[in-house]
Amino acid sequence: MESNRIFDLELKKLAQKMVQMCSQVNVQVNNALTALKDYDLDLAKKVVKNDKKIDTLDVKIDKLCQRIFALQQPVASDLRYILSALKINNDLERVGDHAVNIAKRIGPLGDYRPLVTELGVDTVGQETSLLFADVLSLVESHDVKYCKKIYGRAASLKVGCEAIAQKVLDQMMHKSEVVVVASNILIIVNLIERIAGYSNNIAESITFVVKGEIVKHKKRRK
Repeated sequence: MESNRIFDLELKKLAQKMVQMCSQVNVQVNNALTALKDYDLDLAKKVVKNDKKIDTLDVKIDKLCQRIFALQQPVASDLRYILSALKINNDLERVGDHAVNIAKRIGPLGDYRPLVTELGVDTVGQETSLLFADVLSLVESHDVKYCKKIYGRAASLKVGCEAIAQKVLDQMMHKSEVVVVASNILIIVNLIERIAGYSNNIAESITFVVKGEIVKHKKRRK
């Protein structure tokens, strides 16, 4: 009985750490995209500085999962949750890294703010903030109704980012003076698309936890 109580406490602690991790990453994503929209270099520096908190929590979650495996014998739904927590934690850490990389590339955009807005980067940034708010709600509640919203937003962002990338390439071909800034914009848009991809992965992992169903690579109805 004591062993079961300890196991339950460890699972509860893991769930709390996962929400904490997702919440911190959500702040990083929002701050990076706000800094991009407002050209706020101080906020961008804050994103870079706070990356250490994400890395520290990433390690703690990994070690907690390892401890649970080593000291307990999880089965069925508990095993699904722990395995998924490891993957989700890795995905969240990557999203945090992408937020930092976006923040680091804001500086050179100062003289080209009209171009950034014209290309629609602000729009996909706002959509990404909404997307990750759904990811946080999903990680907190495990309510799979958020999965459909995440899949839809992620797919929409992918299309939007690809369209912007094509516009950027056109700008680079016809205006040699914007090559450097266009390259930064192209990388930022690619990072935003990757955040959407990892968000999609997290929704798939939560579906696996709740339903025991592997939905990766499955075609989804719109």
